[in-house]
Amino acid sequence: MQAKRLTLFVAVIASLAAVPMVYPVTAYAADAAIIQPKDGWYTKALVDFDFMRQNVSIPPKKGVVIIDSRPAARQYDPGHIPGAINIPDSQFDKLVDKLPADKATLLLFYCGGLECMLSHNSAFKAEKLGYTNIKVYPAGSPDWKAKGGQVSVSAAYLKKLMEDKAPYVLIDARPKRVADKGMIPTALNISDTEFDKQVDKLPADKATPLIYYCGGLECVLSDNSAAKAKKLGYTNVLTYPPGFPEWEKLHGAPAAATSAGAATSPAASSAALVPGKEKGSVTVDSFEQVWKSNPGSIMLVDVRDPKEVASGMIKGSVNIPMNELEKKIATLPGDKPVVFVCGTGARSGEAYDTVKLLGGKVQASFLDADVKFNADGSYTMAAKK
Repeated sequence: MQAKRLTLFVAVIASLAAVPMVYPVTAYAADAAIIQPKDGWYTKALVDFDFMRQNVSIPPKKGVVIIDSRPAARQYDPGHIPGAINIPDSQFDKLVDKLPADKATLLLFYCGGLECMLSHNSAFKAEKLGYTNIKVYPAGSPDWKAKGGQVSVSAAYLKKLMEDKAPYVLIDARPKRVADKGMIPTALNISDTEFDKQVDKLPADKATPLIYYCGGLECVLSDNSAAKAKKLGYTNVLTYPPGFPEWEKLHGAPAAATSAGAATSPAASSAALVPGKEKGSVTVDSFEQVWKSNPGSIMLVDVRDPKEVASGMIKGSVNIPMNELEKKIATLPGDKPVVFVCGTGARSGEAYDTVKLLGGKVQASFLDADVKFNADGSYTMAAKK
């Protein structure tokens, strides 16, 4: 009898340990440490990572609204919990219409960690408005990222990456027949169902930012593909959950995909690299048209030495010094053209020759031009006569 009671006691303790914790009083437990609430915290209902994980979902969980109380451009846009809406605490009164009409909806507030008061401030404001089911995740964004939670970006951040010509790979996880009707500019299509067959389209560098999207908040394909990419060892995998529907609403419908599978604007569809006088070169005019209209369709590689690049390089290009190129050929993409550039066309031509000899499927070309590089990322370029 005593043995049965002991077995029952152990079973009850084990079942309680599996329940994500909500801490309504004076202490918040995280990683077996007791964190004392700070002055000004919303201590009525504090939750941990496990509680958040069970309520973070794409499609969003019914009856749950997750609210990021941090400023938009600097913090929410470049990385937030999937499905979270952004109501910066400083803008709370102006954006109160983003809160649900049902005052019994579970509101989960978070911000920038244990030293951040924004989520607590907003929770008190929501309570004053009559909301009755409010909880705060005090450890917030830093804890979410540290424990492997998926991170999402906004449309505004994605647009900024495009404008800055930053290094990233945007991937449309929808089926090809859908993606061919129109994709977000700079995206390539790797259907989630074809992921394993098209894995060679992913960049060789596992630190490259990968951003997955699909058909909106009800679509799970981008999340599925993001998880697969992480299993392959990619370390900077992001999602854009609102996906193509939101982008189309904000920026209009992009043109249908080209036969190569890349979405382009109308101007980009007529812009293409044109062979120059020297074998392997492309004309300056054609390069500049493509670089201006659809920079994501090519990879521009500056082969000058780091000392030269330090004083300026073309915004959006990447630096692989000529003396390191042979070792790094495997990092070059095989699914889009690679254009080499230097100050005079000498080393860029050498880079082309090297890649043609050793580079396999790399679509290499070079600029035979005199180039002046400015510190702000701008440049002037004149073709060799």
